Amino acid sequence: MILVDEALRRRVAEGRPLRVGMVGAGFMGRGLANQIVNSVPGMTLSAVANRHRDKAERAYAEAGVDGVVVADDAAGVQRAIERGTPVVTEDPMALVGAGLVDCLVDVTGAVEYGARLSVAAIDAGKPLVTLNAELDGTVGPVLAERARKAGVVFTGSDGDQPGVQMNLLRFVQGIGCTPLVAGNIKGLQDPYRTPTTQKGFAERWGQDPWMVTSFADGTKISFEQAIVANAAGFTVPKRGMNGWDHDGHVDELVDRYDVDELRALGGVVDYVVGSKPSPGVFVLATHDDPKQRHYLELYKLGKGPLYSFYTPYHLCHFEVPNSIVRAVDFGDTVLAAPGAARVEVVTTAKTDLAAGTVLDALGGYHSYGQAETAAATREGGLLPLGLAEGCRLLRDVGKDEVLTYADVAVPEGRLVDRLREEQAGLG
Repeated sequence: MILVDEALRRRVAEGRPLRVGMVGAGFMGRGLANQIVNSVPGMTLSAVANRHRDKAERAYAEAGVDGVVVADDAAGVQRAIERGTPVVTEDPMALVGAGLVDCLVDVTGAVEYGARLSVAAIDAGKPLVTLNAELDGTVGPVLAERARKAGVVFTGSDGDQPGVQMNLLRFVQGIGCTPLVAGNIKGLQDPYRTPTTQKGFAERWGQDPWMVTSFADGTKISFEQAIVANAAGFTVPKRGMNGWDHDGHVDELVDRYDVDELRALGGVVDYVVGSKPSPGVFVLATHDDPKQRHYLELYKLGKGPLYSFYTPYHLCHFEVPNSIVRAVDFGDTVLAAPGAARVEVVTTAKTDLAAGTVLDALGGYHSYGQAETAAATREGGLLPLGLAEGCRLLRDVGKDEVLTYADVAVPEGRLVDRLREEQAGLG
């Protein structure tokens, strides 16, 4: 954070603001637009792309920006930026192709759409910060590998819980501890929630009921913890993680785990429901040096062998600008898989489903996600949830049954399926 604010101050002093192109202008995108425009000197929201142009225009309008122009292609976006004029487009590739866009941000949550954007950005040598955990949890490892080979940054974001966990993991490792649990704190977990049950909550906060459902039914946290596991080299303690109900403080969890088991697994991702401080994250870690354990006890972290570290909040779009600066000015990734996937998110039937059903989108009526080891997913031919939308069932499926590739006909021509084949070659 200290480096980031100094870098932005230098940009202000030198008159060279960091020019951001944002793709996706939903609830989170509008918050990010407002944050960049009104709270981040040294950074400019130069362009916004959205499938429906009016939503891109709304993002600027809610941030108090007028004089926005429309562009159909990269040349039009480039001309607008040269004039210092904010620009919107319905074509995300217009932002990729505009040389004056310093960094792209994916705020879509759409897997196939996000895959096409990410591949294009990497091929163009354009840094990309993604808030698209659904994409990252499906093909993030191969996109990260492509980015490394291209010499460009592809990274998850500060602010959202995966990025907050990774920052905390880096801190804990930096003081000489060995992290063994990276945890997320939830207020609700019910795999059978639907857009109908979540409609009222979504309307209250101006959110998409399908996205809100993915928070409630376990899909979102499964993707979030999968990408933390893939970045940190962790696994899951079991399919679906432990997901304990715990109405106390996360500090109390140090006695809940078997340390030898955690060590044997090499570290796990997990979550708890109802714990404090909500809605934060936690890391449980050990320290091998008895002299340092003496100091940790003095500093009120307990007797060990597990010590609790936590961040009591996650501030989502407020912290995304930090990630942008880290990517562009320091070549630093917040979160990216260093190799093959360790954890996947598998498709689980939310209700009984009949043969012929075409599976709906994430956070819908048909399925929810569970985190599972990549090895078990591969060996069982399990269907990753990020690939499920649009698949047609070839047989009847019972409630809570995990689907396999053999159970479905997969749509043709999707980039994400080709990326999955490439990702399988990572080892």
